[in-house]
Amino acid sequence: MRRLISTGSPFEKTAGYSRAVVQGEWCFVSGTTGYDYATMTMPESVEDQTRNCLATIGNALREGGFDLEDVVRAHYYVTDGSYVDRVFPILGEAFGEIRPAATMIVCRLNKPEMKIEIEVTALRRPEAAQ
Repeated sequence: MRRLISTGSPFEKTAGYSRAVVQGEWCFVSGTTGYDYATMTMPESVEDQTRNCLATIGNALREGGFDLEDVVRAHYYVTDGSYVDRVFPILGEAFGEIRPAATMIVCRLNKPEMKIEIEVTALRRPEAAQ
């Protein structure tokens, strides 16, 4: 069974995507930027944007019946190479013990205020399914 998860972001409807899609034991979370979706505001710092990304991803995973510990793959996109060392400690706090396979890419994002985007894939752990 396929389940679609939404944050209520206007981007999801306009662009025709879901924040996350749960398919069986898998959860695919779309690229998530640092917006606070309750207020549709974007913090200035890459650190605060990273924290917002992780909070939104965590909420989507929980809504789908997953935990952050289920993440097996992460893609990080930053708009400036100088951000890498600034976000590593925050990512380490979230994923340090989980240690998913990960890639970080320096690139441009859709809007100039976006400094980071994070996309994850989760596989439900057998003990979590019980």
